[in-house]
Amino acid sequence: MKRLYRDFTVCSKRLYCNRIWYDSSFPQAGDFHACCTSASTMVETIQAQNMELYQLKAKFGLQRTDDDQFFREWQDDLPQLSDGEKQALDEVKRDYLHLSAYTILEPIVKMVVLSPLLKLAGFYRPPFYLSAEQEVQITSEDQGTIVRGRLDLLVFTPDFWIMAIESKRAKYSLDPGIPQTLAYMLANPNTAKPAFGLVTNGNEFRFLKLKRQDWPIYSQSYLFALDRQDDIYVVLQILKHLAQVVISD
Repeated sequence: MKRLYRDFTVCSKRLYCNRIWYDSSFPQAGDFHACCTSASTMVETIQAQNMELYQLKAKFGLQRTDDDQFFREWQDDLPQLSDGEKQALDEVKRDYLHLSAYTILEPIVKMVVLSPLLKLAGFYRPPFYLSAEQEVQITSEDQGTIVRGRLDLLVFTPDFWIMAIESKRAKYSLDPGIPQTLAYMLANPNTAKPAFGLVTNGNEFRFLKLKRQDWPIYSQSYLFALDRQDDIYVVLQILKHLAQVVISD
């Protein structure tokens, strides 16, 4: 960060000095004003929630793979659930459907749906830890783009990240949350292991996997829905399986 700000000339007219601004308050209205000392040092800053997939592809080389073998963790060797776990999930489902008569905001999604799921998956016990509102920043290889944001929930051990989780309010589609979560996953400091992610709005769930090879590659699971048959059971099975996969590798 020190090197970044040393390259910039502080502009009293603007909070962020990382773009060319158009501002009629400068001596000649209609002129462009560059806050940077030179074009070669200009850096674009993007908020993670505003990221789109094409930007991740163009600036970070992210590619989606259609290889069915790339992301088997959400399909194979899923653990069986006990009757007690199924009963707890049935309660989660009833609670959510009851509360959904009104708009369900992100904090309620975390409290009513995510919290019991993470507890049942064992993420509240050793060797796991949780972090909320984790500040995340990634920089493109040419250092021309910085992406900043706050990760809703991070499941981790002292050695590596387990899963990045992004929650959205209930009425929102998961699609905008996918590039945002992938951007956070790119910040995983342990590039030797795959990174996993989960995007949910309380009713829908989609899992993500990202792996660093010559360039970052990702894939995603099917869309699971809390109000569709036994999908909530499968979501918990995947969470439990991912925990075991990551810590046993």
